[in-house]
Amino acid sequence: MDPSGTFFTNYAGDRSLVRTRAQWICLLALVLVLATLPWWASDRWISIGYTTFITAVAVVGLQICTGYAGQINLGQSAFMGVGAYGAGLALLAGWNAVAALLMGGAGAAVFGVMFGLTASRIKGFYLALTTIAAQAIFHFLVLNLPGSWLGGAGGLHVESVSAFGLSLGNDRAIYWFSLVVLIVMVAGAFGIVRSRHGRSFEAVRDDDVAAGMMGIPVAATKARAFLVSAFYAGVAGGLWVVALRHVSVEQFTLFNAIWMIAMMIVGGLGSITGALVGTAMIQLAREGVTSLGPRFVEWVPALGQDFVFAAMNVLLGTVIILFLLFEPKGVMYRVQITKKAYRLWPFPY
Repeated sequence: MDPSGTFFTNYAGDRSLVRTRAQWICLLALVLVLATLPWWASDRWISIGYTTFITAVAVVGLQICTGYAGQINLGQSAFMGVGAYGAGLALLAGWNAVAALLMGGAGAAVFGVMFGLTASRIKGFYLALTTIAAQAIFHFLVLNLPGSWLGGAGGLHVESVSAFGLSLGNDRAIYWFSLVVLIVMVAGAFGIVRSRHGRSFEAVRDDDVAAGMMGIPVAATKARAFLVSAFYAGVAGGLWVVALRHVSVEQFTLFNAIWMIAMMIVGGLGSITGALVGTAMIQLAREGVTSLGPRFVEWVPALGQDFVFAAMNVLLGTVIILFLLFEPKGVMYRVQITKKAYRLWPFPY
């Protein structure tokens, strides 16, 4: 946060993301804690950590498409699945993990552009239905193509994964690899949204007719937003394969896409940082329900084993409703208001 009296005399300084020494210290402290977590945390927290990183990559991509470009996307889970299968095939062919991630991202981007082109003619509710079709097409193709191609219902299994000669055969290695990929992808996302492409996304989101009159290619911009979002989802899917060594169609459902929408709503639309915050909050909430659910079942046996899954559904719906009612612009909007008040202190205007 910038305290009152902090200002810059050049454009580069005013546009900088990290603006003060205190911000640098907080950022470096956060990175240090995350980087050293595998040395002092339990295996469960390491698993939660890299699962959150993988999900965050996909949610950041969704934020670019929906939060910045205004294109409703309910097919992010399907794009993630396409990337997972693409990366899985590359790993089975002996590719490096980094190359496999790029392969998965490229395959998902091609798949996503097909739905991005439809966004030039439809919007709103109809666009949402079209992106849901991506989920159905993905499941249909995987289950009906020859089993020797994608493994059918059984999926693909990868024996070993390495990156630049370093084995990713344990949770610590997967954690650090996922963290590095997340940092790179987040840096790329900030670069995109702060470039002319990001400004085009926001112009199309606010008013695509006015954007077209100003010379912005609306159809190409919408397709580009889907391409970037699908690429991020594909990279996240590749990380999923690296982490689990297995990929199957049941791992990428429409319900997962709705969870990603919830993470974006909680964090705040139109904010890369909000996507990260929302992902962390929802993931921790889900882990809390998963941990406490069995205890409730022990205390009240009549609840049954399905209580945990039902509680997650109720939690998701409750969180979305509460945020839409009381904080529709997300957590980061409240943070921005607090920062503005902090910058003006002690002056009331």
